[in-house]
Amino acid sequence: MSKLLGWYGRLGLATKQFIYLFIVTLLLVMVLAWRNLNEAESLLRNQVVRDAELLVGRTNQYIDASLDNVENMLLLLSTRADLLEPGNEEQAFDTLRKFANYNNSLAKSLYIIRADGQVLANTQVYYEIIGNPKLPELYELALQNYGAINVSEPYYSPMSGHTLAYVLPVTDEKKQVKGVVAAELNLDSLTERIAPMIYQSYILFSKDGNIINRLDSRDKLLPIRQGEFPPVLQDGFRERLSDLKVGVSSIRGVSDKPLVAVKTTTNRLGWSLAAFIEEEYFYKDLQQLNYNYRTASVVWVIILLFSAFLLSRSFTNPIRRFVEKMDRLNDVQVVAKLPVTRKDEIGKLTQSYNAMLERIQSLLQKTKSAEEQKKEYELKMLRSQIAPHFLYNTLACISSLARQQRTDEVRETIRSLVKLLAFSFDKQSEYVSIEEELEGLRMYMHIQQVRYGEQYRYRLDLDPGLHAYRILKLTLQPLVENALFHGIAPRNGGQITIKGRLERGIIRLYVRDDGVGMSCGEARRLLDEEREQERSKYRFTGIGLRNVHERIRIHYGEPYGLRIGSARGAGTVIRVAIPALTETDEQMGVLS
Repeated sequence: MSKLLGWYGRLGLATKQFIYLFIVTLLLVMVLAWRNLNEAESLLRNQVVRDAELLVGRTNQYIDASLDNVENMLLLLSTRADLLEPGNEEQAFDTLRKFANYNNSLAKSLYIIRADGQVLANTQVYYEIIGNPKLPELYELALQNYGAINVSEPYYSPMSGHTLAYVLPVTDEKKQVKGVVAAELNLDSLTERIAPMIYQSYILFSKDGNIINRLDSRDKLLPIRQGEFPPVLQDGFRERLSDLKVGVSSIRGVSDKPLVAVKTTTNRLGWSLAAFIEEEYFYKDLQQLNYNYRTASVVWVIILLFSAFLLSRSFTNPIRRFVEKMDRLNDVQVVAKLPVTRKDEIGKLTQSYNAMLERIQSLLQKTKSAEEQKKEYELKMLRSQIAPHFLYNTLACISSLARQQRTDEVRETIRSLVKLLAFSFDKQSEYVSIEEELEGLRMYMHIQQVRYGEQYRYRLDLDPGLHAYRILKLTLQPLVENALFHGIAPRNGGQITIKGRLERGIIRLYVRDDGVGMSCGEARRLLDEEREQERSKYRFTGIGLRNVHERIRIHYGEPYGLRIGSARGAGTVIRVAIPALTETDEQMGVLS
């Protein structure tokens, strides 16, 4: 025992709590199961008997009431011997139709069979087309028990489907038989009316063992022959029906599933009703078991709360204090380690927390340093990518102007080139004002117009109030260059328009050209897989659309960057979205 107590003492708090609650729960479940096992048998037996009594009384009363309606209708028709007289056929048709339409009964087809063999029906047209070969037998059946109603066994009728018939002879004042009235029952309607009264499945069968109601092929309790329509019971199960005793008994159904069978006594027609209910069904009404479970649940909750209270001093309170200390942590860069005063799981958790803080601080320093180096290397790389081909063509253009002795143009072109190179190589800051960016753009376009002519035009349409805001250097120049060489150059001329506006703290700049344009798919691919290496030799720098887009997202965040819209033959529009920041924001470190 001492070894067991020592082992238990070395366990952690969570393990101790689990073992304690597990043992208590197991004991409660065992006691509860033992009680319920003894009570379930008596409760189930009482429930079966009670449901059987209700079921037998309710269904027998309903079947008798429904059949009484049919008998009353036949008795009324039997008093109308005049309907069988020759020449009264139309009156007979109308009478039969009225009884069929307005009488709330189970009768589906009504017939008047005269002694000469002529048949009058409530649906005479259908009868004359389809016929009913069973009517001669029904006529003979009516005469077998003179003056009383006879009932046939179930059969199939072309007029009424699966049915059985009530027949009654019609006599005149001299008690001479003038004919027979017959009513074929709508057994499908009878099935639909009885089915809601039965819990799950039932069979209504005659004294000869013939099934009266319509069976459902989807029945999950009764064994039905496969592949037959209308559905038919398996022979073995049908033979066992006759062996069922009146009252409650047991029988095996589909897949040998145990069923409770409730059989009624035969009614005046010799019919019996057998209802079949799964034994599992009756467990649903075991209220006493539910009460016991609820009682056990309340007791279990009380014990659980009491146990949690006992463990809170050694487990919950220390963790709560530890969480409070963690909540006061605002800056992981400057934080004091938590004191380790315990040797259990709480102490280990505190040690792990202190070690985690050290790792987080180290990782943050490494991540910040790597990010700063990445931005620095990227900017240096992009600013150093001055395409030799651009310089070669520009110098060749200046040489050509010099040979033509166009001194003023040579001077302006050299000045523009020098300022453009100085603007590009200036390393004081990654950011410039929008006004400075536009000045660099003006120098670039001056060189291009000297080289290619005035047919390459550009127009600025910016609010002067935007000029003081800061922008990443070389943001607009690559966009204008792309529009120049890939938009209007294939058309040998055109115009580039640069617009801008301020909307709720966001500056939106638009570079529009009236060039050849492109498809929507090509426009989307420009920011995904742009072929920088193939195009860089035609540019002033190696900065392409993707470079500009990525630089903006690196410095400002994911919501900012480029959006491209284009259509073939209509030109292209590139929108630049950046936050509205000033030089003061840059000095305060907002721009990084």
